Amino acid sequence: MTVTTTPSIEGRTIQQYHGVVTGEAILGANIFRDFSAGIRDIVGGRSAAYEKELPRAREIALSELRHAAAALGANAVVGVDIDYETVGGQNSMVMVSVSGTAVTVG
Repeated sequence: MTVTTTPSIEGRTIQQYHGVVTGEAILGANIFRDFSAGIRDIVGGRSAAYEKELPRAREIALSELRHAAAALGANAVVGVDIDYETVGGQNSMVMVSVSGTAVTVG
């Protein structure tokens, strides 16, 4: 299934719109990694714990998006938007939400 941030797919025609689809993933980094990330935020540097979680959360959210589109009979999703947030006390979890328009292209 084609998933793109653009409003169309070059060389393909949108034949039918099925509606907005979404996917979400919330992943926690454990308390020790959270503590380490907090120290890095204070003194500078990168948080490897969160950097490892972001791609995993993004892939889970995109997989949910694809499944939602397929359930509507779509073969592509256009106009995809990816958002990242931290949730929970002391920013202990990473949330990735994706949304787009499920379409059938020919």
